[in-house]
Amino acid sequence: MKSVVRRIRSLPLRARLSMLVAAAVAFGVAAVSVTCWFIVQGKLYGQVDDNLRAAAQPQLISQVQGALQNCTQTPPQNTNTFDVKKTFYLQLVQDDGTPCVSATSEGTVKVTGHDTDVIKNATTSGDGIIRNGTDTDGNAVRVLTVPLTVIQPGVRQGQLYPGAALLIAVPLKSTQATLNELALVLLLVSGVGVLGAGAAGLAVARAGLRPVDKLTEAVEHVARTEDLSIRIPVEEDSADEIARLSRSFNSMTASLANSRELQQQLIADAGHELRTPLTSLRTNIELLARSEETGRAIPPADRKALLSSVTAQMTELASLIGDLQTLSRSDAGHQADRLQVVALQETVDAALRRARLRGPELTIRADVQPWYVRAEPSGLERAIVNILDNAVKFSPEGGTIDVTLLDGQLTVRDHGPGIPSEELPHVFDRFWRSPSARALPGSGLGLSIVARTVQQSGGEVSLTPAAGGGTVATVRLPGASMPPPELS
Repeated sequence: MKSVVRRIRSLPLRARLSMLVAAAVAFGVAAVSVTCWFIVQGKLYGQVDDNLRAAAQPQLISQVQGALQNCTQTPPQNTNTFDVKKTFYLQLVQDDGTPCVSATSEGTVKVTGHDTDVIKNATTSGDGIIRNGTDTDGNAVRVLTVPLTVIQPGVRQGQLYPGAALLIAVPLKSTQATLNELALVLLLVSGVGVLGAGAAGLAVARAGLRPVDKLTEAVEHVARTEDLSIRIPVEEDSADEIARLSRSFNSMTASLANSRELQQQLIADAGHELRTPLTSLRTNIELLARSEETGRAIPPADRKALLSSVTAQMTELASLIGDLQTLSRSDAGHQADRLQVVALQETVDAALRRARLRGPELTIRADVQPWYVRAEPSGLERAIVNILDNAVKFSPEGGTIDVTLLDGQLTVRDHGPGIPSEELPHVFDRFWRSPSARALPGSGLGLSIVARTVQQSGGEVSLTPAAGGGTVATVRLPGASMPPPELS
């Protein structure tokens, strides 16, 4: 059995669907055919029974009473003198089971205990019994056995022939032949129906699985060529499972293509950003190396400037590489096990201390209220530091920076030159830098890191022009003003 199931599972899906449809139709056809056959059998036997009861008329008593007086088990070979069709078996049965055959009978029907029970229970047997039986030659017959007291009207029960019963039978040969022909017809029709259902199931499976074939071809094409631009055509108003699967595949390939494009763009942008400091660093190092090789010393002031430039470029490279690593970790996915309950006010205070060190000539006013969020501590601190660094970088000397944390909303307002409205949609793009800020140090990844970190913590960030000049950075993070029980 297991091997059969294993073989069926190894068949193609359309073959299994065809077999399933054929099996379902075969079961349905078999149930209908068997039910039909039994209904027809009941109808035919009912007609035979009605004919038997119609034949059991009172006048038969006078016609067959001689059979009791001259009882014989073999009908004589003479002509039919009674008003009974030759196809009937007609005989009387005594209480000891002895049959007395009428001269008009086709033959002798075998007597059973059911027939003698009719005689013994003449007052309760009603219209008698109807059963299947056989004659002495083994032919199938339908038998009606009735007590004679029931047939004779106007006579007190049990007075007329109380020890005998009338047995009338009819051959079932024609009825059984009709049923056999019906069974053969139903069998042929069932076979044709099952074969047709199998063929229809195969056709339906092929038509229904054609989109799956297209999807398979598309997947194989992507695996073979890595071409993510392929799309499966789907009808817009279609809502079946195949259409949903096709739309999901198209969405998946579109997402993969977009991810690949972003990766390629990241690599290209990173290469472009790395090329400038590397080129400058190489030039400066070559100048220092040539000075050593030729023995021509570089003036102390120029040498100091070259070394300062190398240090600055190394610092810029380290910052850029650190930003790229941070961004790549964010792109790799935000792991749930990295999330912790963070006291946002403490993170903001730590970032403010670093900001004051970087801009000692600036005035930073802070109003920080308690707020607890679920985030990655190091990533959240890096994001807030980046926001404050931008505010310090673009604030004029002696300027003021206002920092407020209230009900989960952190706002950082500087009084710098501000961001033009046409540049606001691009401020969170990777490596994007305002034309006015390209001379300033930075990798162009700071705000991208801020946006990604805040989004992964379930919040949102925005930059808007401030009234009177400057920029307002707003970060909203879900959380609570009270620490959770495990921290309290």
